[in-house]
Amino acid sequence: MGLFDFFSKEKKESLDQGLAQTRESFFGKLNKAVLGKSKVDEEVLDNLEEVLVTSDVGIETTLKIIASIEQRVANDKYSGTAELDKILKEEIAALLKDADDAGNGDFDIPKVNGPYVIMVVGVNGAGKTTTIGKLATQFQKRGKKVLLGAGDTFRAAAVDQLKRWGERAGVPVVSHGMNTDPASVAFDAVKQGVEMQADVVIIDTAGRLHNKVGLMDELSKIKRVIQKFIPEAPHEVLLVLDGSTGQNALNQAKEFTKATEVTALAITKLDGTAKGGVVIGISDQLQIPVKYIGVGEKTDDIQVFNKHAFVESLFKRS
Repeated sequence: MGLFDFFSKEKKESLDQGLAQTRESFFGKLNKAVLGKSKVDEEVLDNLEEVLVTSDVGIETTLKIIASIEQRVANDKYSGTAELDKILKEEIAALLKDADDAGNGDFDIPKVNGPYVIMVVGVNGAGKTTTIGKLATQFQKRGKKVLLGAGDTFRAAAVDQLKRWGERAGVPVVSHGMNTDPASVAFDAVKQGVEMQADVVIIDTAGRLHNKVGLMDELSKIKRVIQKFIPEAPHEVLLVLDGSTGQNALNQAKEFTKATEVTALAITKLDGTAKGGVVIGISDQLQIPVKYIGVGEKTDDIQVFNKHAFVESLFKRS
């Protein structure tokens, strides 16, 4: 299988369209950074640093990229600005951790003893419930038996929204309604998942971050009740982040990783923002694989993240 074989033409087009605003903004700034320059000198590097920071890559990751480029220019004895795209692509790809790092090629599910349990976390408004619905649809399309748990019981809208996604995808949803115990929902969801021999159980959780101690206690309780049925579960803790919030998404990610062990990331709403560079900073700073990205409103606009396809799309000049 080739590097992009699992990326269909439609997926590539969807990714290109989803990253259009980021790409246009990035290249507009990059072109200005090298305007009138033939060599990658100190001024170009300073300008490039500004381009990366203002593209929401983040200061720490930007400094890492600049240092690597500076070293390469010195060691490789080439310094033409025409080669800057190639160098940048290689440096950015080297920093990214993607779905292959998380063992997920094309909505694949690792074989485990019983259902593969995914606990989904993230702040309200990040697209958490929508991401769960889209994932359920993709898994179901691939012949997986899926069950959802409506554990975000503090928002009636979240429970109702997940039920609608379940109906749309033809996937059952375990729900106790609003203001009920999230751990109880998780318990019943995993119990039912085991009984129906589900392949995947996805559990939604409350999107609160203002009280980290309360959040940590709640997520720990959910984990404990899940483990009564499957000791090694949850097999995955998926953090959903809103890419359109730029550096705020990185800050949220840092807070959530303090509250619970996050194993994979889903970054949404990249189609409506020029801040797609935040994907690079988040992946680098947290060293957690980006497993899924959202590049549109349609069900199929959620994609398994591939760092090479992402970088190729980001640097695709028209």
